[in-house]
Amino acid sequence: LHLVPQDYIRKQTLANAERFITPELKEYEALVLGAEERMVDLEYRLFCQVRNTVAAQAEVLLRTAKAVAQVDVLASLAEVAARHHYVRPVVDESDVLDLRGGRHPVVEVTQPQRPFVPNDLYLDTREQQMIILTGPNMAGKSTILRQTALIVLMAQMGSFVPAQAARIGVVDRIFTRVGAQDDLATGRSTFMVEMNEAANILNNATPRSLVVLDEIGRGTSTYDGVSIAWAVAEYLHEHIGARTLFATHYHYLNALEERFPRIRNYRMEVREEGESILFLYRMVRGGTDRSYGIEVARLAGLPPEVVQRAREILEALEVSRGQSLLPSSPPPPAPPRQLSLFEVVADPLLEELREELLRLEPMRMTPWEALNWLAPWQQRLKERGRRHG
Repeated sequence: LHLVPQDYIRKQTLANAERFITPELKEYEALVLGAEERMVDLEYRLFCQVRNTVAAQAEVLLRTAKAVAQVDVLASLAEVAARHHYVRPVVDESDVLDLRGGRHPVVEVTQPQRPFVPNDLYLDTREQQMIILTGPNMAGKSTILRQTALIVLMAQMGSFVPAQAARIGVVDRIFTRVGAQDDLATGRSTFMVEMNEAANILNNATPRSLVVLDEIGRGTSTYDGVSIAWAVAEYLHEHIGARTLFATHYHYLNALEERFPRIRNYRMEVREEGESILFLYRMVRGGTDRSYGIEVARLAGLPPEVVQRAREILEALEVSRGQSLLPSSPPPPAPPRQLSLFEVVADPLLEELREELLRLEPMRMTPWEALNWLAPWQQRLKERGRRHG
């Protein structure tokens, strides 16, 4: 220890050693231990300086940001219009919505592997106010509904639109009832959400509105759904007069064209090739009486046994179907009553089947019980057909 320099300061005594520190090391220790705190203080002082400088120019910066945002939007719209061959729409005060070769601005870009099939569409408030659009799933009904709403929105915001030509009478609102979802947080079922949206449309739409309806009434029983869809379409035609696109699988609604002067039937065109179908994605004049649900199920990959069994059940149900659900003329103002589903027949077997069906409570049956009930009747009807064929 006598050799330790005089400026060394004893710091710690150990069993076999002594630890010393020098004034220089003490200074370095203090610098290291306080460096992080000084760094935080310096960063905060610099941040405050920058903040105060920016705050002094806040108004100028906000105006600049708004101008840059506008330029960005306009440049983006111009680039998209040039790249995808959009056209400048004619936007006027008429009641006409006339789209030639309309396309969906997103679908045509996200599916470049196949060419997008454009479609024409015409609506006004005098001759063709409402289009009832039928056709199978995956045939393009929802795409046409959405692309029409998007084209109108793009035109009224000042953009070119994806079409060969477009004339758009200004709309005050675009109402849509598309998709299917529930709202568990508020305890609303899918059907309740759908009815809330439909009520909002019927209570707020005007003759200047564009109404887009996709599958109204599908969240409940067939009869209830058809009745609601029919009544909604009738109300839009008779009381509101808004230009309306109405996609549905309820083929009974095709009868609306015969009753109301401004309703027209259109369908999505398909080509049948044996038991297969080919979607053409073209909207053509006229209604359809088929949804091709079983063919679509086969395309989706259902087992062949299930598809074949579905065809057999469909055939049996179609045989047992009686008169049309909806009358051919407007009903008289009387209390609602259940319409008969069967014609009066003299055949004892069909009379027996009729009585069995009237006693049936399908809402209390499982699908398996329903099939077990249906199979014997199908067999009896087939045997009857062979005897009389």
